[in-house]
Amino acid sequence: MPHYSGPLLTRANAESLRAALEAGSSAWIGSLDLGKSIATAILQSDSWHWHGNSHAYPGKLKERTIYYWDGHDFRAASRFSGSLIKLVPTEWGAPTFEIDGIKMLPTSKESPIDDATRKVALIEPRGKIVLDTCGGLGYFAACCLDAGVARIDSFEKNADVLWLRSLNPWSPDPDSSTCSGRLQLTHADVSNTIAQIADDSVEAILHDPPRFGIAGELYSQVFYDQLARVLRRGGKLFHYTGSPNKLTSGRDVPREVSKRLEKAGFKAQLALDGVLATRR
Repeated sequence: MPHYSGPLLTRANAESLRAALEAGSSAWIGSLDLGKSIATAILQSDSWHWHGNSHAYPGKLKERTIYYWDGHDFRAASRFSGSLIKLVPTEWGAPTFEIDGIKMLPTSKESPIDDATRKVALIEPRGKIVLDTCGGLGYFAACCLDAGVARIDSFEKNADVLWLRSLNPWSPDPDSSTCSGRLQLTHADVSNTIAQIADDSVEAILHDPPRFGIAGELYSQVFYDQLARVLRRGGKLFHYTGSPNKLTSGRDVPREVSKRLEKAGFKAQLALDGVLATRR
């Protein structure tokens, strides 16, 4: 899926564009790619111009929503196909996404990129072949690429998430020169396709599944046995679990995960908001 290269608007920068026009300015300087860069838009009474293309001024935009140009108008970066999925701006620039109003990435205290960087560092990806089981917006992959990974094989089950990735300038583009062919992104359910991955063929694993209630199969003993099969001895796995409240849920998910990983052949310990395990 080709990456989108047009402008991205939030309510804040759309209002800033309009305010600059009303103040009599002929140009507006700001970011139209969620903080990745700063550029200049040329303002005219009925349209504004950026990177050689003309765009209409948007109508009233909603908070907590990102808008992209569809060639005629600005549309919300959201889709509904059984669940409402949308790209959501953050104060850090790099967006998160939501499924039915549930935020998929932690963003309250730091950028999702910084959060991903800390987790990726645990598996020491430089020069390694890495399996990224649940690609999401690709922030794990982006951090691995920055850290010098040899190759990262990333799987994503949800077609709408892949569409959001194509809009998000913070998501790595497998076809870009910066990736140099090191990122292989596959639209597939890793719980099924992992059976096709050869034994001992990856050197590290990043596992960031949806919560247990949505994707219990990705927390199963059967799946953990498969992770152990494909990972070389001594290889590291980081498994995001989050920190569900044991008092309200009645479960200690990180501890349950650790026990299953130990049974599969890992040495496991709690780390950050998940479990770090080493293949024995």
